[in-house]
Amino acid sequence: MPRPHTLRARLTAGLVVLLAVSCAAVGVAAVVELNGFLTGRLDQQLREAGVRFPASLEHGGTLPSDLPQSRKDSTGGDPIGDEDADGDTRRQAVGTFGARLVGDTVTNAAVVPSGSATGGTVTVSLGARDRRELAGLPADGEGHTTELSSLGDYRMMASEGRDDDVLITGLPMESVEATVHRLELVAAIVFGAALAVAGVAGALWVRWSLRPLSSVAATATRVSELPLSSGEVALPPRAPESDPRSEVGRVAGAFNAMLGHVEDALTKRHASEERLRSFAADASHELRTPVASIRGHAELALLHPEPVPQKVVRALERIEAEAARMGEVVDDLLLLARLDAGRPLERRPVDLTRLVLDAVTDAQAAGPGHRWTLELPEEPVTVPGDAHRLHQVLANLLANARLHTPVGSTVTVSLQTDAGTAALQVHDDGPGVAEDIRPKVFERFTHGDRRRTEGAGTGTGLGLSIVAAVAEAHGGSVALESRPGATTFTVRLPTGEE
Repeated sequence: MPRPHTLRARLTAGLVVLLAVSCAAVGVAAVVELNGFLTGRLDQQLREAGVRFPASLEHGGTLPSDLPQSRKDSTGGDPIGDEDADGDTRRQAVGTFGARLVGDTVTNAAVVPSGSATGGTVTVSLGARDRRELAGLPADGEGHTTELSSLGDYRMMASEGRDDDVLITGLPMESVEATVHRLELVAAIVFGAALAVAGVAGALWVRWSLRPLSSVAATATRVSELPLSSGEVALPPRAPESDPRSEVGRVAGAFNAMLGHVEDALTKRHASEERLRSFAADASHELRTPVASIRGHAELALLHPEPVPQKVVRALERIEAEAARMGEVVDDLLLLARLDAGRPLERRPVDLTRLVLDAVTDAQAAGPGHRWTLELPEEPVTVPGDAHRLHQVLANLLANARLHTPVGSTVTVSLQTDAGTAALQVHDDGPGVAEDIRPKVFERFTHGDRRRTEGAGTGTGLGLSIVAAVAEAHGGSVALESRPGATTFTVRLPTGEE
């Protein structure tokens, strides 16, 4: 039987089990008590009947001539006479059993049949086991239950006779067993009906009692389905509170208080994110003009026709290069700020196959020491999106593979479609991404392990975060699988086809 999982089912099952145990205990106690009472009544009847019947079986019911007239049965009744040659059945109940034992041998055994008021008995055929059972009865004048193969269960009482024999009187247990079995049947029906009614009523009561807890669970489920990682979050209405003196009421109150704290924290976090996003956008806008101005003045100085000292030329070149690098960082920050703000990207059909060919061609020019391979399908792959941003995704992934793998490494770019999704993979056989960096590789300003390659350049730490942001803005995703000798970035984009 499977175990119930819900609290309501457990409480109902527990209630029914406790009631079943109680009913079983009451039923067993009643059956045992009734059986003992009726068995005691049989013992009383056996004591009242005495050994008249088994004693009358000796000598066919006649007294030997040499025995004194004073010989009587143990009950003080009349002496056994000639009036009943088959045994004295007077005042004996139907089914009364009588037996006489001499030593361990049964000499006589008979039973009073129905319709025998003054005489007539039926000899009982006893098997070897029956004889052993009778011989083993203690002659203590107490009742003992014995099963005879031809008669069934009997309550037997054995007493010592006057001729060094043992006289046994028995009464059938049939009436006792029938009464006890009837009680068992009635108890089973009544208790079964009571359990069924109690189970239904208990389930309804538990369901009504746990309604506030069900509301708390429903509210918690709705909260768990909300995207709480970023953005503004509107929590669902609070769970209805019940009596605070009850456990369910206290749970509902504590849960609502917790939701209030969570909502405050999410509101503050969203406000902080908005301030940070606004700062990044404003700072990027403000930096764009001076950076462009610095770069322009450096280029103008390098074009001066008069001789310039070599050190000054070198300094101007470095100023121009760093200004260009800073301009790229500013552009990346502005792009991330726009994506964070949820601004929609251009949505046009983009030939992803052509983008891959162009991006790999550019990567070959930038990294001639690497081996670049392509695995493309025969038919062009088209996705809806912003061609410029998707090209930036490819460029960033290929630049990441080039910068973080040694010269001579093989970089494989593959493209395939499946079930309305285009999967773009960039695989390299370099040293892999460090294990401690993998969980945060798509976060901003995350830099790889500089020990991976010798002489590798270092980026701004925004390339992979832009990949993730652009993929998400297109309704797709990006994933990383890495181990030493095999690193794969997989970008999945919807193709817009069912």
